[in-house]
Amino acid sequence: MSVEQAPVQRADFDQVMVPNYAPAAFIPVRGAGSRVWDQAGRELIDFSGGIAVNVLGHAHPALVGALTEQANKLWHVSNVFTNEPTLRLAKKLVDATFADRVFFCNSGAEANEAAFKLARRVAHDKFGPEKYEIVSAINSFHGRTLFTVSVGGQPKYSDGFGPKITGIRHVPYNDLEALKEAVSDKTCAVVLEPVQGEGGVVPADLAYLQGARALCDQFNALLVFDEVQSGMGRSGELYSYMNYGVTPDILSSAKSLGGGFPIGAMLTTDALAKHFAVGVHGTTYGGNPLACAVAEAVLDVINTPEVRAGVKARHQRFKTRLEQIGQRYGVFTEVRGLGLLIGCPLTDAWKGRAKDFFNAAEQHDLMILQAGPDVVRFAPSLVIDEADIDEGLDRFERAVAHLTQA
Repeated sequence: MSVEQAPVQRADFDQVMVPNYAPAAFIPVRGAGSRVWDQAGRELIDFSGGIAVNVLGHAHPALVGALTEQANKLWHVSNVFTNEPTLRLAKKLVDATFADRVFFCNSGAEANEAAFKLARRVAHDKFGPEKYEIVSAINSFHGRTLFTVSVGGQPKYSDGFGPKITGIRHVPYNDLEALKEAVSDKTCAVVLEPVQGEGGVVPADLAYLQGARALCDQFNALLVFDEVQSGMGRSGELYSYMNYGVTPDILSSAKSLGGGFPIGAMLTTDALAKHFAVGVHGTTYGGNPLACAVAEAVLDVINTPEVRAGVKARHQRFKTRLEQIGQRYGVFTEVRGLGLLIGCPLTDAWKGRAKDFFNAAEQHDLMILQAGPDVVRFAPSLVIDEADIDEGLDRFERAVAHLTQA
């Protein structure tokens, strides 16, 4: 006997949810590929990808199959035991990257929390308690825990929660001279996003990352790359550091790693991993069989030459058309980013109005993102059909035309 469910409406959000989000006025109920349908049956094209999460779109058969198969086997056993999906996924990540060891958790914030804790622990064990400073970039974003908002370079996320974690310095992104002034013998880690995501989709300069690597080597500090948003094929390589040829000591991954199922990972080397001995750090759900089974399927699909080449080709398709739209309507100063993490900074006349573009796109049946108030952001599926790209960009142009004529 089935229990009849009460109808759900968008107004329910304002009654029962903590008001820390302001979701759109419609409720998506079904997705397939890069199309989404709301409660009324309206179809939208998805260029947002769940904020760079839905790396294979919605309801991809490989992910549905992996989840369904694992759901009939084993859901959770805790880290008192290990499990097969965890070990398979860890081996594949190690084989595909610089890393020797993997720590699994549930989110990007947790992956970064583990990375920052490991960096401080290594410095403490090897050099003593005075070497604990972390240098990160202004406008960076590393998560919402107290530690990660403190390392993140956006005070709007860290102010108002009592004393901040000390020993963190923020310097301008892509400014190597400023980094040189900040790094010292007290520095345990330099933390950077190879592509700043929430900070406006700003790729690092090659010389900047090379300089950061050299500084870390010089001062016995660890180079930590936050690839929560830029990783897992989004840049056209499995991880963005591969585009630059600059190898970190610790890398954080999440978002696209699970293709929509919550999972995070911290990747590092044997020498550093040994500082996380039994009991030093942990998580109840990390390495959950369901999450790891799905993530393994994600990795198997995207880490192929065909998909990586496809990302680069799709980037050009987006960029060419977005540059045309930007010029025609005078709304963008440039189109930047790597792969299918694309940012369009607004011209002075439109500064501060990224939300208006988001709203106009939704009214024209398109889901997009913003990266702060001044940048329109796109993070679609890496395997989005070319027909969906073209139709979505047609809808976007109609939205921009409507907005600029209003």
